[in-house]
Amino acid sequence: MDWNLQTLSLLSIPLISALVGWSTNYLAVKMMFYPLKFVGIPPVFGWQGLIPAKRKQMAEIEVELVLGKLLSVEELANRLEPEALTKAIEHRLHQVVRKIVNEVMESSAPTVWAALPVQGKNLVYRRIEDDIPYVVSKMVEDFQHNVNEILDIKELVVEQLVNSPELINEIFLRSGEKEFPFIVQSGFYFGFLFGLPTMALWYFYQAWWILPLGGLLVGYATNWIAIKIIFEPKQPIRFAGLTIQGMFLKRQTEVSRVYADIIEQKLINPKNITHMILHGSGSAQLLELIELHVNDAIERYVAIAQPYFALGVGSENYFKMKSMAVKRLFEDSDKYLYYAFDYANEALRVGDDLCERMQALSSEEFEGVLRPAYQQDEWKLIVTGAILGMAAGFAQLYLLMLG
Repeated sequence: MDWNLQTLSLLSIPLISALVGWSTNYLAVKMMFYPLKFVGIPPVFGWQGLIPAKRKQMAEIEVELVLGKLLSVEELANRLEPEALTKAIEHRLHQVVRKIVNEVMESSAPTVWAALPVQGKNLVYRRIEDDIPYVVSKMVEDFQHNVNEILDIKELVVEQLVNSPELINEIFLRSGEKEFPFIVQSGFYFGFLFGLPTMALWYFYQAWWILPLGGLLVGYATNWIAIKIIFEPKQPIRFAGLTIQGMFLKRQTEVSRVYADIIEQKLINPKNITHMILHGSGSAQLLELIELHVNDAIERYVAIAQPYFALGVGSENYFKMKSMAVKRLFEDSDKYLYYAFDYANEALRVGDDLCERMQALSSEEFEGVLRPAYQQDEWKLIVTGAILGMAAGFAQLYLLMLG
């Protein structure tokens, strides 16, 4: 009975090592992504997922390594065709402009506007609406020429990822949807293999430190090997009829598609671009651009009614009218730009182009898509696995001693 119990205890070592390898790898992967917010007593006692905790730095890395090299703001802006954009927003813009004209005139020149018959007001509306394609076309051209001052793509991406930690998790989890489960599963198999020499050593020499040391080595080695297998070797190696290459790199075509789709759907899309243009650091430049073209348009409209209009409104109200028109057109821009989103999605082609260019990267360049963002913290995952493995080794030692 004692012999059987001793044999079972001995055989349990590689099995427990397998469980240690699985559990430490599982926890290491989870600790990369969760919790989204710091849990505990900051800044030391507690934990936040490595990736959510460093999302700002990682967002900057993503911009520099991927978006900065593969897609340029100028290239994207030049894909917008003024005529097509005008057609997309024209109907809604007409409605918005009519409302703005009424508000501006009622505020700046109420007497003149009230005295104008319906036919006269309709002529004003029609004159402005006929001029809208020209104004929009000129504004789009100026936007394209000054896009770097108006739209900061780095600011856009960083703001989105900093405000949405779950989004940066999604980028990593979906891009590595096969690699991360492999890390967990491989821990079981490598843990079992590493448990065999621990079992043999324990059979001949039952020192108390063997099992904790074995657990530490299992936790460390399983995490280290799993990460290495994902990214190494970078170049395909033919061996015994098999092609050996890092798992992530081998799936370059598939990962590129997933990554590019997330970037297009969640980050660089018309909605986020519009928000950044209107509310980002370049919004003042956009306002100046709108002011330039709206003032120019008003001068053309008013020229037809001069000198009657100037006399009826007065110079002070005339400047007030122009200022208010610019402000209202800027403030209401989301109401008509929304109708351009479908067109802009087709015109920008962010997903397809980014995917194609990522697929054309070398293995070394492609590794830079995801790994640099958390490579500097890989050691934390490995050390965490080692500590957890050692703790499991002490627990195993305790159970064996009880037996």
